Amino acid sequence: MQKVKVGIIGCGNISSIYLKNCTEIFDILEVSACADIIYEKAVEKAKEFGIPKVCTVDEILQDESIEIILNLTVPKAHADINLRALEAGKNVYSEKPLSISVDEGKTILEKAAEKKLLVGCAPDTFLGGGLQTCRKLIDDGWIGRPVAASAFMMIHGPEDWHPNPDFYYKEGGGPMLDMGPYYLTALVSLLGPVKRLSGIAGISFDERIIGNPQRYGEKIKVETPTHVAGILEFKNGEIATIVTSFDVWKSRLPCIEIYGSEGTLIVPDPNTFSGPVLLNRFGKGDWMEVPLTHGFCENSRGLGLADMAYALRTGRKHRANGELAYHVLDIMNGILNSSKDGMHYILPSTCERPSPVPCVLPKNAYGI
Repeated sequence: MQKVKVGIIGCGNISSIYLKNCTEIFDILEVSACADIIYEKAVEKAKEFGIPKVCTVDEILQDESIEIILNLTVPKAHADINLRALEAGKNVYSEKPLSISVDEGKTILEKAAEKKLLVGCAPDTFLGGGLQTCRKLIDDGWIGRPVAASAFMMIHGPEDWHPNPDFYYKEGGGPMLDMGPYYLTALVSLLGPVKRLSGIAGISFDERIIGNPQRYGEKIKVETPTHVAGILEFKNGEIATIVTSFDVWKSRLPCIEIYGSEGTLIVPDPNTFSGPVLLNRFGKGDWMEVPLTHGFCENSRGLGLADMAYALRTGRKHRANGELAYHVLDIMNGILNSSKDGMHYILPSTCERPSPVPCVLPKNAYGI
C-alpha cells in the first residue's frame, strides 16, 4: 500500500513520541517535513528523527506531496492551523482538543466537508489494547447492559512541574479541556454519544504559584474553572458522573468505572494505551484481571493518525475522527456553559460510536 506523506506543524514536547512512532512503527506513514514557529525546534527534531525537510508553516502547507498535516501546536492555535491546512487541500490530524470553541470546531468540520477532506483528532488512546479490551468485554455482554459510569481525573495542577504552566489557567485551559478529552472520548467510544448534561464548575484558588526551578515563586492569575463536575445522560440511557480537577492533592478514586446489569468493569487510565482491566460479574467474589485482547499497549500516540492514513487509502471511516472530537468538545463546553447558565444543556451534536478494532492485525497495519 502506498505510504501517506505527513507534514508536522509544531515541534514541542509532544512531537517526540509522535515522531518516534510515525518513523519507526507505522509503515503507512512517511514524515516528509516539519515546521515550528521557532525554526530551531524544527531543525532539532528533523535531525533527531531523520526528517528530510524543515519548512516554514507556509512552505509545508504549499507542498503538494503532503497529504496529511499533523497539527501539534498549542491548543489556542489548533483551529487556525486546522483551517489553513484544509484550505490548502490537506487532510488534517490535530492534537486535542479539536479547537477551543464549539463554533471553531463546527467551522473546521464544515470546511472539511466542503473540501472533501478528512479530519482526525487525538486522543487516540481509546484505540490501544486497554480500552479496546474494555470495548470487547462490553460488546460481548460480560457486564450485561451498561447502565451507568463514573470518571475522575483528580490531581493538583501542573504548576509544580511544568516549565510554563500559565496556559493551563487561562481561557481554553483548565482540567476539563486539558484532560477531559481522554475521559470523554473513552466514555463515548464505550457507551456511545451523549444527549444531555448538566455541570457545575468553579475556581478554588485565585492564583497559583509556580514551583519549577526556572520560574520558582512566580504567580499565575487563574481565569478558568479548576474544579469541574458534570452529569451526562447518554443516548442509550446510561448516566455518568465526571469530575476533573486541578484542586486535589491526593485521591484514590478510579479513573473510569462502567456499571452494568450483570457486573462492573474498571477501565484503565484513559491517558494510557494499556491496562489493567478489572472485571467483577454479578457483584460476587474478587475482582478478576482480564488479559488484554488487543495490541498496541505501549505509548502508541499516532495510532489515530495511522488509522486515518489507512482510511484515506481504503475509503473506510477512521475512528479518531472529527465528528467524535467535535462531540467531545461540545460535551466539555456544554458542562462549562451549564454551570454558567444554571440549566441542563441539550447537545446539538452527536457522533457514531467508533467501530471496534479487530483483535488480530497484520504487523503495523493498524485498523485494516
